[in-house]
Amino acid sequence: MSVFASLVERLADLLQPLFSTTATAAAIVLFTAVVRLAIHPLSRASARGQKARTRIAPQLAELRRKHAKNPERLRKEITELHAREKVSPFAGILPSLLQAPAFLLMYHLFSGDRMAGHTLFAAPLGDHWADALGHGGVFGPAGQVYLVLFALVAGVATFSYRRTKRQLAEQPLDLGQPTPGAGAIAKVMPLLSFATLVTVAVVPLAAALYVVTSTTWTAVERALLFRGEGTPEPLATRA
Repeated sequence: MSVFASLVERLADLLQPLFSTTATAAAIVLFTAVVRLAIHPLSRASARGQKARTRIAPQLAELRRKHAKNPERLRKEITELHAREKVSPFAGILPSLLQAPAFLLMYHLFSGDRMAGHTLFAAPLGDHWADALGHGGVFGPAGQVYLVLFALVAGVATFSYRRTKRQLAEQPLDLGQPTPGAGAIAKVMPLLSFATLVTVAVVPLAAALYVVTSTTWTAVERALLFRGEGTPEPLATRA
């Protein structure tokens, strides 16, 4: 943890001539971007896995319909389909899981006391939105910083919401087969994009900067990776 903290502090020192008192905030944004760039190959692997599952989804639906009363035959046919198409049933899942440690590490770092004394304009990086409301209100100096963050997150969330709704319309989760809970999931899934607004409101500002940067990166990255594709967004929360 101290290694990552020292790296952010060194980045802040390098950015000091350009960003002055907001150098630490700029270092957090840059560090988050560097980490997301480092794990981009995992995101590409995840995208390939999701595209592969999308490609064979109609065949899986047909197998489920054909062998609905014979579970053993269904498992055998699905296994053979995965082998024939060279598709792993877990493709795309492992890369997402491997990203979790990096996300948790950075969140813990940016939520710690190491951010005390640093600011983003008038808002201390170690404070919360509640602190900003208590010192000047919604339109106070610190409150205005949060308003900008909320506006950015809302814009990204709206983009992700519309994209997810469009993808679900193009490729329903049930693929024409009765799937318990598919309707409820399809309704809730697009709304998960707005969960980041709650996160930014409750975590320290330093962690909020990480969340905003990472969420924006995710939205742009997935839009590029899935150009022309109808693959729905995963259920996992975007970190």
